[in-house]
Amino acid sequence: MSEEGKSLNFIEQIITDDIAAGKHGGRIHTRFPPEPNGYLHIGHAMAICLNAGIANQFNGKFNLRFDDTNPTTEETEYVNSIKTDIKWLGYDWEDREYYTSDYFGQLFEFAMKLIRDGKAYVDESTPEEILEQKGTPDVAGTDSPFRNRPVEESLRLFVQMKNGEIAEGKMVLRAKIDMQSPNMNMRDPVIYRIKKEPHHRTGNTWKIYPMYDFAHGQSDSIEKITHSLCTMEFENHRPLYNWFIEQLDIFPSRQIEFARRNVSYMITSKRRLLRLVQEGIVSGWDDPRMPTIAGIRRRGYSPGAIRLLAEKSGIAKRDNIVDISLMEYCAREDLNKIAERRMVVLDPLKVVITNYPENEMEAMSAENNPEDATAGERTMQFGREIFIERSDFMIDPPRKFYRMGPGRNVRLKHAYILHCESFETNETGEISVVYCTYYPNSKSGADESGIKAKGTLHWVHAKSAIDVEIRDYDRLFTVPDPLAQENDFIEYVNPDSLRIIDGAKAEAGLLDAKVGQHFQFLRKGYFILDPDSTHQHKIFNLTVGLRDSWSKKQSK
Repeated sequence: MSEEGKSLNFIEQIITDDIAAGKHGGRIHTRFPPEPNGYLHIGHAMAICLNAGIANQFNGKFNLRFDDTNPTTEETEYVNSIKTDIKWLGYDWEDREYYTSDYFGQLFEFAMKLIRDGKAYVDESTPEEILEQKGTPDVAGTDSPFRNRPVEESLRLFVQMKNGEIAEGKMVLRAKIDMQSPNMNMRDPVIYRIKKEPHHRTGNTWKIYPMYDFAHGQSDSIEKITHSLCTMEFENHRPLYNWFIEQLDIFPSRQIEFARRNVSYMITSKRRLLRLVQEGIVSGWDDPRMPTIAGIRRRGYSPGAIRLLAEKSGIAKRDNIVDISLMEYCAREDLNKIAERRMVVLDPLKVVITNYPENEMEAMSAENNPEDATAGERTMQFGREIFIERSDFMIDPPRKFYRMGPGRNVRLKHAYILHCESFETNETGEISVVYCTYYPNSKSGADESGIKAKGTLHWVHAKSAIDVEIRDYDRLFTVPDPLAQENDFIEYVNPDSLRIIDGAKAEAGLLDAKVGQHFQFLRKGYFILDPDSTHQHKIFNLTVGLRDSWSKKQSK
């Protein structure tokens, strides 16, 4: 148990035991090692929260290290986006920003040592031949004809590979381990290949690049990472990770695997996400429907919500799918504390208050956030004509319809109680205007009327209201796990994942909203101002509605 009485997950328990045993002098050092070949997604976000969170929890250090060993797919754009995402999540790697390419010289020397020690050899087999030599999980591998190549010959050829004197695909460097091993990763894995492409940081300096399995553990060791936290697909790679450390006699970083945490109705395959972008199904990597951190941020999720999701979804050893309702719950929990309240009418219906002076306007006080005592108040204009939601009026309402209808009283939030008198319809039969009277001594906060009103409506003043665009986002897919279906995942894209609402009416203060600012639109949900906005044309993205389905599930 922790000091707070909270049960430790298995990673926290391992670290607690290591500290108690004095391992590494009680020092804790973690890292996050993304490949700069795409935008980070929700799965990466939770891995960042784990790695950086563990470092913070145990007063350790956290490195950001880019695994930039494949010049074909890597770009500086991705490096910059990854740094932006991690900072947005609230984590700081301070001055510890590293790149595997920083270690190319050292990794080359490690490889030369393995060759000298008879633990690696240059192989001229084709990729197809190497695959055949490896056998299958049920059939042992067979030795390459180059496995017993003389050490000096392998050294000479490897240097020629490095110098660009060997054609791409002609040779590779393989570790010499055990072709009979039941672990396929130990059957003489390829550790270097020739790639004559410019690297985003080292240019044309290198003609050979290390494979992930070789670069990963050694980079951890060079940085003296104490606990290398990886997802479960690397569990079978751990013996190889340890073998390299042992053969090279370097700092013994420890690899610990944890389960991926995917979210329902989302996919986290970079290749498939790229397809969504390329086929125009979404507007880009930061489309608010995308599970990328850039998309989640633009959708309006807060860093606190994602950190809360990482905490509540837990750490396990078996892959699991987190219910998206939990993610939405976490958004509400955090945004409720930080989002200022505003009133916006999405489907406006005009109301005329017949006994209110025609040319008079009145300032009404409204709290910005009842959950935050420091948020202060704002003023809203009130006058003879206002807008309410069309769905808040019925000609013949049922008994439990606590909104507006002929002969009924209803309160306006932060304003007066109205009594509905009559209504008009247009030529199509649609209600065009509602007429009400107000009780002058029923003002919110100073009500002396004694009048009862069961319902409370949000509203905006008609003359001062601004027009805003609302982007009403829903889940991108119609099924919880689109990759588990029989058909192409594209077939499960939700055709109604974006609904654009023009002509919504908002209180005038939203004209000064800033990009990235969070709001709760009363009775509607949480929204954020989109970067596409201009001063005169405000666009708000729906982050999540007010309905909390996840907590209701938990209470059943």
